[in-house]
Amino acid sequence: MTELIVRTKFPAPVDRDAVDRDWRARGYSCDLFVDPPGREWRDFVHGTNELVTVVDGRLELDIAGETLVAEEGDEVFIPRGAVHTVRNIHAGTTRWLFGYD
Repeated sequence: MTELIVRTKFPAPVDRDAVDRDWRARGYSCDLFVDPPGREWRDFVHGTNELVTVVDGRLELDIAGETLVAEEGDEVFIPRGAVHTVRNIHAGTTRWLFGYD
């Protein structure tokens, strides 16, 4: 089974351009979400794999029944077809990158 999270894949402070280069070399796009405290993206399913990296803040992710917390520099893999929810559990704004293959 593929690991869902790689801790500190990208060093802090996270360089968005470095993440973009890494992901594009692996066939992924790279875009930014900026979420206020408590924002939740619930029960999404995509026909592609997704990567998520926290630039600053904290996210809680539920991926196919498994819950994990991602912090600055962590990379999360969400497999295609997996029901997933992403929520900002940080006291402030969380900025995070996402990309699809």
